[in-house]
Amino acid sequence: MTSSDEVFLARAVALAKQFVGRTAPNPPVGALCVRDGRILGEGAHQKAGEPHAEVNCLAACTEDPAGSTLYVTLEPCSTYGRTPPCCDLLREKHIRRVVIGCLDPNPRHAGRAVTLLQAAGIEVEIAPRVCPVEAACRALIAPFAKAITTGLPYLRLKLALTLDGYIADRDNASRWITGPEARDYVQHLRAKVDAVMVGSGTVLADAPSLQPHLPGADPKWRVFVDRTTPIPPAACDERTLLATRDLAYDGTDLPAMLRALCARGINDVLCEGGGRLAGALLEAGLVDELLLFYAPKILGDPAARPGLAITPRRLPEAMRLRMVDCDHFGNDVLITLRANERLHD
Repeated sequence: MTSSDEVFLARAVALAKQFVGRTAPNPPVGALCVRDGRILGEGAHQKAGEPHAEVNCLAACTEDPAGSTLYVTLEPCSTYGRTPPCCDLLREKHIRRVVIGCLDPNPRHAGRAVTLLQAAGIEVEIAPRVCPVEAACRALIAPFAKAITTGLPYLRLKLALTLDGYIADRDNASRWITGPEARDYVQHLRAKVDAVMVGSGTVLADAPSLQPHLPGADPKWRVFVDRTTPIPPAACDERTLLATRDLAYDGTDLPAMLRALCARGINDVLCEGGGRLAGALLEAGLVDELLLFYAPKILGDPAARPGLAITPRRLPEAMRLRMVDCDHFGNDVLITLRANERLHD
């Protein structure tokens, strides 16, 4: 794959990112059509049931795309679903070459489009695993990949903490631990997921809307997990899923609850719950990503609410996670960790 290929594939990633959080249960996908270094058309998958990225891209071409190269972040579909297979369209349009960011994670479909396209005389190139843009393509579909291979949604756990690890003081006051810049970023996080989850304590204490307060953002599912305290029906609306009522949750089986979410087409969940729910999800091995916002504040009060209620450990048995990023938002710091890539040494 040439450096030009990487540039065009990166553009396809940028197109897909515009619709993250809007395509579930499908993954976000971007595509563009190029000939002699000129972009003829570009497009992205915008919503489940609507045309795929390849279709929108070819429809947007300013001239006949025959003989061109199509760049797409995910292997084109090769089977009938809500829409016809994109492989057929690429053959009909006489595309000469297809550059794919990553293969379909579904074991039943992975590589099938490659075989069909090559059989039709179309040159196919797959981005190598050592290529940064390939990693970006895989990151785009991480929630979809987990859902299709495990039946569980991709789970992000977000906590706003003092430096000594508390999410509220002894009076349950938590507004505001972090500053406006960090809180604004959380709105963008909400916009990029399919559902936002909290526990009953958070619902009763804060009555949170959990919706992204951004222009044009799609409404999200709210998931209320009533592990310890019943949540009154008046706290719910048509975009709320109550764990015990809607997800057949018995108060202990968190994996079953998450599988029920996935069965509803919810692939990407942001948990903003309190310490008990956060700790239970983490100890059950259900968290994929931790987003820890640390504010430069110290409570120093054992009666304050800890961010993670987990089983106490000695240092040799400490839960060890992999840090993947660190960012500043105003006076606060965001540390991003992968929870299912634990370190053992």
